[in-house]
Amino acid sequence: MQFGVFSVSDITRDPTTGKIPTEKERIDASVAIAKKVEEIGMDVFAIGEHHNRPFFSSSPTTTLAYIAAQTERIILSTATTLITTNDPVKIAEDFAMLQNLSGGRVDLVLGRGNTGPVYPWFGKNMQDSVNLTVENYNLLRRLWDEDVVNWEGKFRTPLQNFTSTPRPLDDVAPFVWHGSIRTPQVAEIAAYYGDGFFANNIFWPKEHYKQLIDLYRERYEHYGHGKAHQAVVGLGGQFYMAKDSQQAVKEFRPYFDNAPVYGNGPSMEDFTAQTPLTVGSPQQVLEKTLSFQEYFGDYQRQLFLIDHAGLPLKTVLNQLDMFGEYVLPELKKEMASRVAPDIAQAPTHAGRVAARNAKLEADQANALKEPEVSDRDQ
Repeated sequence: MQFGVFSVSDITRDPTTGKIPTEKERIDASVAIAKKVEEIGMDVFAIGEHHNRPFFSSSPTTTLAYIAAQTERIILSTATTLITTNDPVKIAEDFAMLQNLSGGRVDLVLGRGNTGPVYPWFGKNMQDSVNLTVENYNLLRRLWDEDVVNWEGKFRTPLQNFTSTPRPLDDVAPFVWHGSIRTPQVAEIAAYYGDGFFANNIFWPKEHYKQLIDLYRERYEHYGHGKAHQAVVGLGGQFYMAKDSQQAVKEFRPYFDNAPVYGNGPSMEDFTAQTPLTVGSPQQVLEKTLSFQEYFGDYQRQLFLIDHAGLPLKTVLNQLDMFGEYVLPELKKEMASRVAPDIAQAPTHAGRVAARNAKLEADQANALKEPEVSDRDQ
């Protein structure tokens, strides 16, 4: 089980001080948060992709490469890489480069994106978003899996005798998760390729996400990748904690009441009852997070949204310190004791290289076996 942090890269006014951080402050904060994630023993740092205000993360691979140079262990990922408006050739090149630079510590979450104006900025039509997702991902897979690609599609110019460089590290492409909050076709694509499915699990009731996850699991088995309960699932979630729940509620309420992502909706009490948001003590964060496994089934990756709603960097780092001290050790122990023995390990580059090598050895051994001679042949 992997635990980590993902950021949607919003720039939001702190309602307690009135301060709006600059883009540079938020960019620098993302680096500091990633380093803290590694320091406290978490496994993954992921950041989103946006090309519009109030967000700052337009080039996640650049940010992750900078973080890779200052960390040693954590997996570097994206909360969303826009498969619809990015050129698959550029995605293939950028992530293979990052994979080589980081020693394999990279994967990515592909998604359609939910900001309509972005499509025409990149010469695309939002009405084509599902078809773009299907075509672009098919090309991306081929660019990573095949040395020479000849390809023709609807949404970009054809490729003739094209080789994407650099090649994936150890000839094993970065692991791909597909993220969606409402599109069944995305769950279908993830299942078809045997990839992971990531449900951000932050702003909608759990019943909504369970429908998508159950569909993905069912189709994963249909396509022969394993049993439904063995499918590779990632979940989001978010929390704000203090040593006692009353203090947590008092501290977080102004952020909840004023942040655009929460404001003008249900009360904080109703929202925490209906969604994965936890505002309370470390024990409450632990118990709420463990309930995800009880509801969704065994899964491989849990990421938390912490740096949002205008929370200052100092507060976010303090939240991570508390999580590392009071929640993470117990969460790891409890999750390890609950997981079924036949569940796939969380994806890592080393694990995928080992699996590839084991398959090659098995195939070679089978090819060398003497064919059995039946009585009829004697």
